[in-house]
This record gives sequence, structure tokens and C-alpha cells, in this order.
Amino acid sequence: MVTESAFNTLMAAVNSPLIVVTTAVDDERGGCVVGFHSQSSIGPQHYSLWLSKANHTYVLGLRARHFAVHFLTSEDMEIAELFGGRSGKDTDKFAGLDLDIDDTGLPLLRQCPNRMVLERLAVLDDGGDHVCVTTRAVSAEGEGEFVPLRAVDLAHLDPGHSSEERAIRP
Repeated sequence: MVTESAFNTLMAAVNSPLIVVTTAVDDERGGCVVGFHSQSSIGPQHYSLWLSKANHTYVLGLRARHFAVHFLTSEDMEIAELFGGRSGKDTDKFAGLDLDIDDTGLPLLRQCPNRMVLERLAVLDDGGDHVCVTTRAVSAEGEGEFVPLRAVDLAHLDPGHSSEERAIRP
């Protein structure tokens, strides 16, 4: 039997590093903090991430072909609070940020140089509150070792949506 308390205790021990995922479709951009993500193949180089069905980024992600994954460092609290504490439905999270736009139209956060560009392979919706997006790494950049920002570091943050909410799909 799985108790919520035991499950939550085990998941708290995982203390995943956090990333910001950005994407763009046509003229619309989205981005959110993601705690569920992992390398999913060595060869070929695949990466999987799980998007909350409550997020605006999820709605865009269903149509997006590419995603940027920005690995957050312990010094990126402000970016994490922006992308994790506000809804992209109500806020332009990219306003005022230093951005580069890559060849696919993805917004790349200059403040977060440890990143990958990914091409979507498949989306798996198993009925939970997140969907799994499997991807192939197109490019990767990094500035050496860093201390990642972790889920426990954002314990104070009220998410832009509750896990029970669902974004309205077009």
C-alpha cells in the first residue's frame, strides 16, 4: 500500500535539480520551472521532461517541436521564482530578460548558459497531472561545473498554478 506521507517523504529525499524549459510556437512563447526531468538514453542522446498540465507551457508544448532546457544554478533564484511563481497565461515572463533567439525560434535565457536545445520525439499522457515529453538533444552548452538549484530551495514558492488545475487547450 502506498501512503501519501511515505511517498512524499521518499520524493523529498530525491531533491531534484531544477530547470527552466522554454519553447515557442508561432509568435507565442512559454516557459516554466520543471522538477521532473532526466537523461533517458545514452546513445542516441535523449532527454525526457514532464510538463504540468496546469501550465501555459504545456499547452504550447503539445504543438512545439523544440524545447530549451536551462539548468539553474544556486544563483538563479530570481529566474526560478519568475518562471515558477507566475502563470504565462497572465504574465510575459520574458519581458525585460536578456534573450537570444535560436534558429528554431526558441527563447534562450542568457542568464542561464548551461542549457540544451531538444527536439520533441513523443508525448506520453498516462493520465497523471504531468505529460512526459521525450526528446533528442540537438545541442548542449555549458560553462563547467555548477551547484544546481534544487527543489528544496524553492519550498517557499507558491506555484503559478495548483497541481489540480488544468490549462485550457486551444
